[in-house]
This record gives sequence, C-alpha cells and structure tokens, in this order.
Amino acid sequence: MDLGTNTFHLLIAEGDTINPHILFKITEPVKLGEGGINKGIIQPAAYERGIKAIQQFHGHILKYNVQEIKAIATSALRSAANGKDFIEDVKQTTGIRIETINGDQEADYIYKGVKAGGCLSRQNSLIVDIGGGSIEFIVGNENEILWERSFEIGAARLMDKFHRTDPIPAASIAKLNTFLEAQLVGLFSTLSSFSLNNLIGSSGAFETFAEVIELEKGNLFDLKKTKTYLFEENEFLAGTDKLINSSHTERENNKGIAPIRVDMIVVSALVTRFIMNKLGLSAVVMTTSSLKEGVLATLLENAG
Repeated sequence: MDLGTNTFHLLIAEGDTINPHILFKITEPVKLGEGGINKGIIQPAAYERGIKAIQQFHGHILKYNVQEIKAIATSALRSAANGKDFIEDVKQTTGIRIETINGDQEADYIYKGVKAGGCLSRQNSLIVDIGGGSIEFIVGNENEILWERSFEIGAARLMDKFHRTDPIPAASIAKLNTFLEAQLVGLFSTLSSFSLNNLIGSSGAFETFAEVIELEKGNLFDLKKTKTYLFEENEFLAGTDKLINSSHTERENNKGIAPIRVDMIVVSALVTRFIMNKLGLSAVVMTTSSLKEGVLATLLENAG
C-alpha cells in the first residue's frame, strides 16, 4: 500500500522481481491533504475518507489471502499533527501496521520502482515524482542512485498557496516560480555537477500529460498497457501550455484528466516546465512505475 497525500494505492502481486504477476490493483482518491495540507493537520472529512479506503483495501487483502503486507505512508501522514492518530485507528480497525517513511526512503523506493519499470539506461537520468505533499528528485542510472532528495513542496501544497483563482493568473505563476527558485536553489547547484540525459517523470501527473496529448491527437491511450512513454518536445510544451491556461471546467471535461488531478495538474505542469527550463532538459519520459512498484520489488526480492 502506498498511502499518499492525494491517493491511496493497493497493489497485490506474486512471483519475482523480474516478472511479477499482478493479481489486483486499485487507487482511491482520498485527498488526505484537502483543506489542511499547509496547516499540518488532516481534516475530519479527509480523515474519514482515508480510514474507509483502508478498510476497503483490507477486504481485498483478505479476499486474496495476502501473506505479507507493507503499508507505506508518505508526506501527509508524516507531517500531520494527527497522523499518528490515523495510523493507530487503522491498526485498531484492520490490524494493518502503517510504516511512515522519510523523504530519502521515499526516493529509494521510487528509484527501485522506476528501475523495475525498465526505462533507465547507462546514462544518468533525473527522476521526478510529483506527489501531493512532496516532490522527490533522484539522479540515477540502471546501476545505481547517485543522488536523491525530497522537498515538501508537493502539488497539493503549491495549489493551496498559489492556485486560488482559475485559470491561474500570470502573477500567481510568477510568485510560484519565485518560490520554486528559492526552495530549490540547493537542488540546482547540486545537479549542475551531473550530466543528465533526460527527465523521467514517475507516474501521477506525467501519466496525465501523456494521456491528454494522445487523446488530443485522436489516439486511444491505455495506461494498463503502457509502461513508458517518450514525449515529443513540441507536443509536451504545447500540451502543458494548454493545461496551464485552461479553466477548471475545461480540465474537468477533458477525458484524459482523472478527477483527482483536475486542479493539481496545473501546478504540476508549471513545476515540470520550471525544472526543464532551469536544467536545459528537453527529453522527457513517463514511466507508470513509482513508489508502490518499488515496495513490491523489495518485498519480492526479500521473499526470493
């Protein structure tokens, strides 16, 4: 289980790390950070959605006779004042023990997931995972992680700070960029010492970017059959421009955007474009693999 700020994921599988057999997977849009992400508290309605989602997951776990459970909590639960209460309530109602991990551990799992997805090469890539509460940056290749860091500036936090009017005004974009410049100064100074081949976007927003672009071209796009997707630069820039300048209603009516991402996709696009511009990166790849696949790879590796 990957218990994120926006979505809770359940992945049930068997087999080995090379060829795992997925038995069942589900994603629930709990919006755990809604209304309280920057206040450091899980609001009552979000708290209840989270508990109900895990109770639902527990039913699937029993159905599939799961032998080993690993539930990982990330930014929202590790930073919320009532995060420990939530974890204890889950333990009391389902028996599931939630493990809260720090940003570096989160980045480790993301790297393992992306590696298992098969899109790393001998050249160095910058892996970016835009979550609701935090963003993970990992420099690595098919052999190793060279550097990693997590920043508590996820899409839900940024939307709460900067995207209060829709479409997002130019003044808000300027303030967001100024904020990112200050928050990520250490990131860019560090990355200047690495030769980076491309930017690999890990699931989430990058899946939406790919789906929106393909549907715009009139193509069918099935994430269940797509492990990786190489963006064409002009299409990526035009697609993200359109998202940034769109209204809530336009995004809501776009079949390529899941309801959970209708609003947060705007700041996710802005963050991605900011990073690309700062680093001079034009090659962008999407992988559907992320933290939950990294956790699965670790479990299967240990079982073997």
